[in-house]
Amino acid sequence: MAASGERQGAVTLVENVTARLIEQIQSGDRVPGSKLPSIRNAAREYAVSKNTIVEAYERLAAAGYIVSKPRSGFVVAKSAQPTAGRPKHLSEAVDIVSLLNAQLEESFEIRVGDGRPPASWTEESEIRRHLGLVGRGPSSSTDGYGSAWGFPPLRQQIARRLEKQHIQASEKNIILTFGANHALDLVIRAFLTPGDVVLVDEPGYYPLFAKLKLAQVRVVGVRRLPDGPDAEDFAGKAATERPKLFITQSIGHNPTGGSISLSVAHSILTVAARHNVTIVEDDPFADLSPTPPNRLATLDQLNHVISIGTFSKTLSASLRSGHIAGHADKIAALAELKMLTTVNSSGHVERLLHRVASDGHYDRHLKRLGQRIEAAANRVHGALARSGHSIFSGNGGGYYLYLMLPQGINDIELARLGAQKGIFIAPGSVFCLNKQNPMAAGIRINVARADEDRFFDFLLRKLS
Repeated sequence: MAASGERQGAVTLVENVTARLIEQIQSGDRVPGSKLPSIRNAAREYAVSKNTIVEAYERLAAAGYIVSKPRSGFVVAKSAQPTAGRPKHLSEAVDIVSLLNAQLEESFEIRVGDGRPPASWTEESEIRRHLGLVGRGPSSSTDGYGSAWGFPPLRQQIARRLEKQHIQASEKNIILTFGANHALDLVIRAFLTPGDVVLVDEPGYYPLFAKLKLAQVRVVGVRRLPDGPDAEDFAGKAATERPKLFITQSIGHNPTGGSISLSVAHSILTVAARHNVTIVEDDPFADLSPTPPNRLATLDQLNHVISIGTFSKTLSASLRSGHIAGHADKIAALAELKMLTTVNSSGHVERLLHRVASDGHYDRHLKRLGQRIEAAANRVHGALARSGHSIFSGNGGGYYLYLMLPQGINDIELARLGAQKGIFIAPGSVFCLNKQNPMAAGIRINVARADEDRFFDFLLRKLS
């Protein structure tokens, strides 16, 4: 009987891992041609045995979702799923994500266009120190699915962090997710239907554009200024477009690097309340701010604002853990949807994060990380200013700044030339819904990766 029970449990784990990977492929989180984690890494990521991953990969390959390449492992099939044709909205979504895919697959020595800090700044300095904690042998009860809400002690800990940022929250206001992208996906599924209108920052987070295309909603850009969304543009479009959501970033905006001012934040909230628009505040850099910044969630107290947080920009993207904070009724609805789609998130990862944060290591790491970002931003800003380059906004507390290109310089061509020199550049047009937007004539720069003489020499030659 024991062997039969183990076999039944193994089958359930295989089905769960397979379903999660199919969802990631179909949603565009894993784009055609992208490499899947190795058997060993996938087993660690999903907290299952290597045999479970092998069987899941075999099922995906048999169904046509992935293919095996010699010496490269498994990659997502070019068709992305075994169907004769891809719906138009799916093609549009995948196309958006694929704009950078060819560059991302190559080996770049200098990755100034990357969205993450170097591993040595985050996971190598903190996570590896604590990985042994997972192997201490948690009780057998931690191997079950657990609550769809996520590990309660970590939710309580996040609530306390929010309170330090002047946001009144409790455990019932928080649900844990597989990172910010999963959080966005849950929000989109829960609160939007095909044909709805959503406002977004423009330029803005391009994977979000893909997710919204996939949901078959109409996406309308709101002009981004150095001090946040253009309040007048937002007001006009809120009145005429009647959007359900406005998805924005207030701190360290991706890709411009700017942060919202207090006056702009008040204006946005006033207009949103007038037109019954729910605001979704994607907030990956909130933990880096030593003092409470001008967050929409702080001013609103989670009444009409949904806040999304993640550990990917401060600890490791590989952990795939984040959270959604909001009004208790909204969080309860999201918990039901999460239970239907992914059952729960990773209890092992959430326990690891709880341990890292509860012993004070996370706060000490954040202090060091903030100092490194500030020093790097000052060096990169200074180097670009001395060369006469135009930067869109000051450092808003994250990794990014946005370099405006001189007239006549094409961002895509600049990225292509950079790739030839081993330099990964993120072109501005990728971040714009309207490719004719003047802001498309720019590139996103990650200050954590840009302090390189070769990069500055390349810019001096190509932009002079």
